[in-house]
Amino acid sequence: MADDGGTRPPRFITPEGFARLRAEYEQLFGTERPRLVETIGWAAGNGDRSENGDYIYGRKRLREIDRRISYLSRAMKHARVIDPAAQVERDRVRFGATVELADEDDKRRVLTLVGEDEADATLGQVNWQAPIARALIGAKVGDERTVELPAITKRYEVMMIAYPVKR
Repeated sequence: MADDGGTRPPRFITPEGFARLRAEYEQLFGTERPRLVETIGWAAGNGDRSENGDYIYGRKRLREIDRRISYLSRAMKHARVIDPAAQVERDRVRFGATVELADEDDKRRVLTLVGEDEADATLGQVNWQAPIARALIGAKVGDERTVELPAITKRYEVMMIAYPVKR
């Protein structure tokens, strides 16, 4: 990975998100990859590799696993783990905050600002660099924020801000 001169934003991640990355890495590297290498070795010993489905599929899957392991390794190396439970300034939206928003029609939605490797819109977990998250950073309850989306502009009022409780 080339040096970007410091222009890349920090790769923030919650402790839970980092644990998920590590668990996936360990499962792929420690379990799935060795099992696949063994299968490929067995398949290679069965003769003509050009028509050996186990061998061909195994090599393809091994490349996919190696790419994912490489990605996970880089992601963990550059991760900056931020524990939202340790947030001191809890009255403003920061990384790890769970925020309830109301739009102009009083439709409510709840979002949690998380790292790019743990974002999942179906669970309301939004990348902290997404347009809606960037608009909310620094907001307090009662503040209104405008979010510029590709197709529309929406206004939201911050109704609630919460952080996990320190364990």
